[in-house]
Amino acid sequence: MDREGLAEFLRVRREALQPSDVGLPAGLRRRTPGLRREEVASLATMSTDYYTRLEQARGPRPSRPVLTGLARALRLSDDERAHLFRLAGEQPAPPPGPPSDVRSGVLRMLARLDVPGLVLDAKYDVLAWNPLAAALITDFSALPPRERNLLRLRFLTDRQVELFGEEATREFAREAAADLRAATSTYPDDPELARLVADLRAGSPEFAEIWARHEVGRQQSLCQTIYHPQVGRIDVICEVLVVPERDQRVVLYTAEPGSPSDQAIRLLDVIGTQELTSKP
Repeated sequence: MDREGLAEFLRVRREALQPSDVGLPAGLRRRTPGLRREEVASLATMSTDYYTRLEQARGPRPSRPVLTGLARALRLSDDERAHLFRLAGEQPAPPPGPPSDVRSGVLRMLARLDVPGLVLDAKYDVLAWNPLAAALITDFSALPPRERNLLRLRFLTDRQVELFGEEATREFAREAAADLRAATSTYPDDPELARLVADLRAGSPEFAEIWARHEVGRQQSLCQTIYHPQVGRIDVICEVLVVPERDQRVVLYTAEPGSPSDQAIRLLDVIGTQELTSKP
């Protein structure tokens, strides 16, 4: 255990956080930057005395649950969390689950794009989307949050088969299941991920058969021809931008400029958006 290094790391991370970052009022009598020690202790569910001794390099070696609480309280990234564990002489614990918060810059980019775009996490939950993506694929806002998942749409409904055709969705299914298998290794303690796999295995013999192969790998075939019920065939070109610190992917659906598919997306920009905004 590196007591001095741990103490300095805790102090620096505490002082870098503002009360608003953790949902606390700023107050009027703050003589030091960042959060107070008692605020961090409360957020981490430990005594102020214990936290103070850690920050003064005179506390006992913290347990893994204590370190997990500190990582949560200080809003540490995965890399910072791993560093905290190593300073305390522990091997980093696996992350509890894929992050569901999307960076504000990514959200602003989605809002300004003139092409369909959405953000996926490691278990294929659709975390954010723009109106064009909703018009192209489905109105995600009309779905319960748990159902905003591309694998649920693929294996438990007919929506993706109708849009992309059987051959394309068959390839997507195989690669996505292998990708999901990799996610279960990265997030072994995530109950939502375990529930997703259980639901897919129970509700889809196709998924159960693919899952039994134990294939592992990154998904590649996000881009296909789309058969849209309103604007017809769209040959899409996908760009996948990785947000590594969040384990998220930004998927952009584009088409060859000036092509019929590009014109179809432009038409969808008018027709689809109007229909979406007319819904209560």
